[in-house]
Amino acid sequence: MKHTYKISGMTCQGCRTKVEKALNGIDGITAAVTLESAEAVVTMDKHIATEKLQEALSTAGDYRIEMEGHHTTAEHMHKPHTAHVHKPKDQGAGIYYCPMHCEGDKTYDKAGSCPVCGMDLLKQPTLKRSAQFTCPMHPEIIKDKPGACPICGMDLVPMDLDAEAEDHTYEDLLRKFKVAAVFTVPIFIIAMTEMVPDNPLFKLMDLKYWNWVQFAFSLPVVFYATWMFFERAWKSIITWNLNMFTLIGIGAGVAWLFSIVALLFPDVFPDQFKTHHGTVYVYFEAATVILTLVLLGQLLEARAHGKTNSAIKELLKLAPNTATKVVGDKETTVSIDDIQKGDLLRVKPGEKIPVDGSIKTGEVTIDESMITGEPVPVEKKPGDKVSSGTINGNKTFVMLAEKVGSETLLSQIIEMVNSASRSKAPIQKLADKISGYFVPVVVLIALATFAVWAIYGPDPSYVYAFVNAIAVLIIACPCALGLATPMSVMVGVGKGAQSGILIKNAESLEKMNKIDIVIIDKTGTVTEGKPSVEEVVSVDPDFSEKDVLERILALNKSSEHPLAQATLRYGEEKKIAVQSISNFEAVTGKGVIGKLGKEDLALGNQKLMEHVGAKISPELGEQVKTAQKLGKTVSYLSVGKLAVGFVVISDKIKASSAGAIRKLQEEGLQVIMFTGDNEDTAKAVSETLNLDGFKAQMLPEDKLNEIKKLQAAGKMVAMAGDGINDAPALSQADIGIAMGTGTDVAIESAAITLVKGDLNGIAKARLLSHKVMGNIKGNLFFALGYNVLGIPVAAGLLYPVFGILLSPMIAALAMSFSSVSVILNSLRLRSAKID
Repeated sequence: MKHTYKISGMTCQGCRTKVEKALNGIDGITAAVTLESAEAVVTMDKHIATEKLQEALSTAGDYRIEMEGHHTTAEHMHKPHTAHVHKPKDQGAGIYYCPMHCEGDKTYDKAGSCPVCGMDLLKQPTLKRSAQFTCPMHPEIIKDKPGACPICGMDLVPMDLDAEAEDHTYEDLLRKFKVAAVFTVPIFIIAMTEMVPDNPLFKLMDLKYWNWVQFAFSLPVVFYATWMFFERAWKSIITWNLNMFTLIGIGAGVAWLFSIVALLFPDVFPDQFKTHHGTVYVYFEAATVILTLVLLGQLLEARAHGKTNSAIKELLKLAPNTATKVVGDKETTVSIDDIQKGDLLRVKPGEKIPVDGSIKTGEVTIDESMITGEPVPVEKKPGDKVSSGTINGNKTFVMLAEKVGSETLLSQIIEMVNSASRSKAPIQKLADKISGYFVPVVVLIALATFAVWAIYGPDPSYVYAFVNAIAVLIIACPCALGLATPMSVMVGVGKGAQSGILIKNAESLEKMNKIDIVIIDKTGTVTEGKPSVEEVVSVDPDFSEKDVLERILALNKSSEHPLAQATLRYGEEKKIAVQSISNFEAVTGKGVIGKLGKEDLALGNQKLMEHVGAKISPELGEQVKTAQKLGKTVSYLSVGKLAVGFVVISDKIKASSAGAIRKLQEEGLQVIMFTGDNEDTAKAVSETLNLDGFKAQMLPEDKLNEIKKLQAAGKMVAMAGDGINDAPALSQADIGIAMGTGTDVAIESAAITLVKGDLNGIAKARLLSHKVMGNIKGNLFFALGYNVLGIPVAAGLLYPVFGILLSPMIAALAMSFSSVSVILNSLRLRSAKID
């Protein structure tokens, strides 16, 4: 039996997943939950009380379930759709989440504090045109204006990729860098001339006065150009979110303050700290050069950050600003924001398609490469779907607007890429763990360096101790470690979007590299999902072929299943009038039933015939079996308790399927097909494609249970499907892969969506995963290696053997370029080959 329930309390995709998993965890239940309609379609072996369902949901969160009644129309069974990705319904002002994700992906209606950890709830990001800013290392940080991350101190970057906002950040840093450079260079020259014999500057005035000049020149550097570093350092200390700016603030700040005290109170210092001129050593040049070089690093990072999300910027450029609206005989140019559903729009040669819809008049070729990654233009005719951002060929056509604004495929792709870019991969846990101890350990190493040099170092030992301790603080770079994963994820997710692979989160990207088995559905996944009727056969003398076809058409009139649509097209060609039926019901995995006048009709597979108690004659059974052995799909028609005929439908195997499956097998993966079709049809398809195995006549719960068995055996399973019946299996699999040409529910349940609906996308996604994970590991190796080698060198480890010491200024230069190097390495993914 099957029922539809209303679910309250769901606000996001995470909620939907939790509700679905909770319901599917009950024995004897297969559930598919839809977020937009807040409904759960539940199939159960026997009646289960709503109270028991509520009990299961209560363990998952604050969700309520109530019976709405039976909703078994075809609308709930199959709802063909282009790729749809859930995004927050422009709820930015009213939806909040915990930055610690204490309750998973749960969101809250009001601002306040997390009921678990007590942290302030943060506003969920949206794709509004007003700029919002986030931290590349801490995506939970969202601000309405530019600034610094309160956790790590890094410059916030725009979330909606507003080019002007991004340029403003860069220009602000550039302006400050110019000021810092203008005043730092003279300080550096003054300090370095102290080592020149017969220093000409000393003929103008004594060293102690030149020290005051250095102090004066350092003021604009410290209190204007780089003051933000000290603000971030202070904030990090009082919140105990220690980071790179803690070390810079302590290192450069101590050097600068030491120099002030040396100027004002030189007599408090021992002779070790004094020059042969009688003045105390000052470090204005060290402090200002360190701060200026760090500022240079921030400037380069700001420019490099702009390139990491270039893929999304290119997608944003695809959306045209205006469109030509057709009203009667008049055509007017309107803003893209003024287009409404149902508007007729004229698209001229070479123009970008403004919104999603279907062609009303005209036959054209469309360049969809920016969405699917496929370079060959696609031919379109009236009734075919077109997507915003794709480019018209050399003919004019008129289209009907069906999806506008945030509903378009392009908007959803951009939102999904943005969301995935801000998610964390499991491998990042290592970097996060190290970062948690990093700064305190570096401070301890700096103190130990000072103590060792002060006790055992050569004269002036305290000067050596002071300088080397500062070098240790300055060279350490936790940011390189923190950026190692998110930068690669951001570039990799963007690369995938350009190739027609939409990745829901970073975890999926990492897991894709580890899968052992790929499970594929048949209809719409391996095959084109565009079936056609080969023949209609009657085996009962009381029913002609026309009679059988009339009843098949009546049953399929209410269904949107691809097989049903194939019979309706066949009926149109034969000019058969379609009659209306009553008591229509779709039986999951079996077929449809209904009543035509006084006749009880059923159309479906052998299991449906058994379900309704219809007898199949031996002659009929043999004819059906012969067709099935040839790979055809056959549906029986029963009238009352007797099967009187059948319809033979063929669904062509996609041209790309064989090659894609072969690629996956060459990589050592097993490819197995799960289908609801009969054994003979499944066997024929499996042999044609040389699959590693197949299972036929599978209901949704059968697919789910088989995947559980494989996982229990230690296998990492990816499942590719396109129908609502695949949704439970897609949710259960380690990686769910939805065909972009499939249903909303399938796509909502999947971790990866292939826009073109082509199995080649699985091979591409796996190769992309492999390259991204390799890039992340390279970044982590560099970041860890840099700090492991750099800190001991800065502490003076090489001095006893080679006499080498690292200047704090060189340490600042190395530290600044370490983060930039990680970003530049991540950018290499933009040119990676995944075809």
